Amino acid sequence: MHVIGAGLGRTGTYSLKLAINRLGLGPCHHMEEVLLDQATQVPLWAAAAQGRPDWAAIYAGYGSAVDWPTAGFFRELDAAYPNAKFILTVRSPESWLASFSETIYRLLAAPGMLPDEARPWHEMCVGVIGRTGFPPGLDAETLRRGFEAHVAAVRATIPAERLLVYQVKEGWAPLCAFLGVPVPDEPFPRTNDRAEFWDRVSGKA
Repeated sequence: MHVIGAGLGRTGTYSLKLAINRLGLGPCHHMEEVLLDQATQVPLWAAAAQGRPDWAAIYAGYGSAVDWPTAGFFRELDAAYPNAKFILTVRSPESWLASFSETIYRLLAAPGMLPDEARPWHEMCVGVIGRTGFPPGLDAETLRRGFEAHVAAVRATIPAERLLVYQVKEGWAPLCAFLGVPVPDEPFPRTNDRAEFWDRVSGKA
């Protein structure tokens, strides 16, 4: 694994996935890959949440990974891939809370929004995101504090020389400098607003 994203969902992880792929350090794993291959990925991640990870199977064919479920296992992945570089995507706690509450957290609280065949995926997500510090039923202030706690925990765990704390609005320059690759002559990818999130979950995107 070249690059591991420790940033929570709704911190620009989909844009980062596209950027990593563009830089030739992919294919980059993201929750989208779990949605597209639920039969294989969901049991693997459910086992990881129960303390039985098989990272080689989970990341078979991938050179990097971002977003949940990956972000919930940054400690284990630091031990498993001691030479990987980590990227912690961040944004203001307030803006993250607003986006998370209207997308991922809303979906976690409403399994009835999904078809029956997606229930195992939903259960896995509840487990993984819960173990990251965000079980269902938390109020806004507790969620905000959980976000700040996750950022602090990543900073405390990953050695500074292997960690980039990054906002996707910063664009290519800090990312490419950290990864040691040239800056592409094209705009940085910016995608996955709240409408796109719901399209991906529903299979429209």
